[in-house]
Amino acid sequence: MTSGRLPAPRVPRTVAHLLLEIRPMKPLVIAVALALGASLPLHAQNSPATTGTTSAPATPAWVKTSNGYAQLLLSAQAPFQPEYASFFGVPGYDDQVVDLGPNNAKRYREAMATARTALQAKLASERDPNVRQDLQIMIGAATDNIEGSELNERYLLPWNDAPQLVFSGLNGLLSDQTAPDRRAKALDRLKRYVGLVPGTTPTTTLARQRYEEQLGNKTLLQPTEREVEQALANVDTYVAGIGELFAKYKIAGADEALKAMSTQLKDYASWTRSTVLPKARKDTRLPEPLYAYQLKQVGIDIAPQQLIQRAQLEFMETRSAMRQLAPLVAKAKGVQGEDYVQVIRALKRNTIADDQLETHYRGVIDQIDPIIRQQRIVDVPKRPMQMRLGSAAESAAQPAPHFLPAPLIGNTGQQGQFVLPLGNPSAEGGKKEQYDDFNFGSAAWTLSAHEGRPGHELQFTAMVERGVSLARSMFAFNSVNVEGWALYAEAEMVPYEPLDGQLIALQFRLLRAARAMLDPMLNLGLIDRERARQVLEDDVGLSTAMTRQELDRYTVRAPGQAGSYFYGYTRILELRMRTELALGKKFDRLAFNNFLLDQGLLPPDQLAQAVEKQFIPAHANRGRAATEFSKP
Repeated sequence: MTSGRLPAPRVPRTVAHLLLEIRPMKPLVIAVALALGASLPLHAQNSPATTGTTSAPATPAWVKTSNGYAQLLLSAQAPFQPEYASFFGVPGYDDQVVDLGPNNAKRYREAMATARTALQAKLASERDPNVRQDLQIMIGAATDNIEGSELNERYLLPWNDAPQLVFSGLNGLLSDQTAPDRRAKALDRLKRYVGLVPGTTPTTTLARQRYEEQLGNKTLLQPTEREVEQALANVDTYVAGIGELFAKYKIAGADEALKAMSTQLKDYASWTRSTVLPKARKDTRLPEPLYAYQLKQVGIDIAPQQLIQRAQLEFMETRSAMRQLAPLVAKAKGVQGEDYVQVIRALKRNTIADDQLETHYRGVIDQIDPIIRQQRIVDVPKRPMQMRLGSAAESAAQPAPHFLPAPLIGNTGQQGQFVLPLGNPSAEGGKKEQYDDFNFGSAAWTLSAHEGRPGHELQFTAMVERGVSLARSMFAFNSVNVEGWALYAEAEMVPYEPLDGQLIALQFRLLRAARAMLDPMLNLGLIDRERARQVLEDDVGLSTAMTRQELDRYTVRAPGQAGSYFYGYTRILELRMRTELALGKKFDRLAFNNFLLDQGLLPPDQLAQAVEKQFIPAHANRGRAATEFSKP
């Protein structure tokens, strides 16, 4: 998922569950990254709800005020990354493309600074506490964007994976979630990418210019050899994928632009192979200030050494639980072996054919909703959840299971989609590797809980349907906020899943602990790639394809992001424990989880403040709390 704080031009690869990047921000799923313009309906909650008989609540006055202020920042950001704005439903940007023009980073920082000054002026006079909190979120977002742009300009040579950028921009528009009249704008966007609109320059030309104008600065780091090789291996897949999208949606008159696109992307690949690849660096580590910024951007506010220590403890405890559960699973499923990795590999042999995979997952999803309602975990919509398999080009851009949010602006009933890739195209030598981590029955439970309900699908549905402000759905976004909820949602479902599903849920939790160890260890030089590979394959039990995707994620696609799942999960657990201690028997899990979703994507400290100042007093007043913090 990139952060809702719109990445500045030339931002280091961080995560973000969505699909687009301005300078290398790799599209990792659910990257709620920006969305808006100036003269548009202020939020999607004004649209008809799609939850059966439940209608969307009236928008609170403070949300309307906050959303009005949000336009100051949104209108400053959207021209630099209009693909993001368009993806989330902002009118006026469907035919626009990323700004890679001269001095784009400097111009971006100036726009952010101007917006920040205006927001600070609003904060000085605003008295509503909710609006003030939102203004502080947006001011912080602008400040972070400026810092990220400055760091990138100071340390990194501005090379872009232009073919991926073009594919992502068109894939976001050519979607079942997009209205037909908006899809038609994809041709205009494509023409801008290839320079067929008067006054425009091909995106590949601009990308080359930004790289070449800084090439003489020997203090700047080249892109990594691994990311350049992966980009080259995916070019043909992206070209084919774009053609398939235009054919699928019957966009007429695109032949000339598609031909130009194919030629330009392949020429860019040839230039990359001859000019960029020979200079690419083998060491994937980022400079320490950049890695520290990455951690801050994803929401990790503790030292990496402390994160490693906490993750090591979680890894050991989760592994111990798996060792206890594995023999029970082996007996229940009639498989050989008592070691948890042996049992997992035996479960994986019960492979589901690709043409049956979506049907199987839908069957599990249909079982999960009634459990959520019966166990009073959280309120869920009455409409069915959407999931599908990823295309080859989508898997190249994002080789991991992910959730694509529906438009948060002007939503007229569109739903987000849980997307399941079938392989990792970024294998050695460009040979696609197949996953065996998701295509067996036991895996469907926890993966559906994470990407679907009560995880990401419900999380983003709530922001559309419950009246969450733009500041809390866009600019407060980071991976700790988003992924913490999804991993917590997995944990909430574990007791109600079959034993084999519970074992795989624990395996995925073990993976999150491994991520929180290995990402900082690799980036701080405390472990090498081979030893990290052994941990993932031998101790976690991942496939070769999934292991490679993980290692690339820590070092190329999104350094610093992988620890956010574990850290966000622990912050929610800490908050829930404090709440249970404060309320005793008055604690209501359903109310607590609904309250968390109602807050949007508040950072952990602000979320805790909301719980302590609003949720706990409201529920304590219904009766005397069993335990009070003030008592010895």
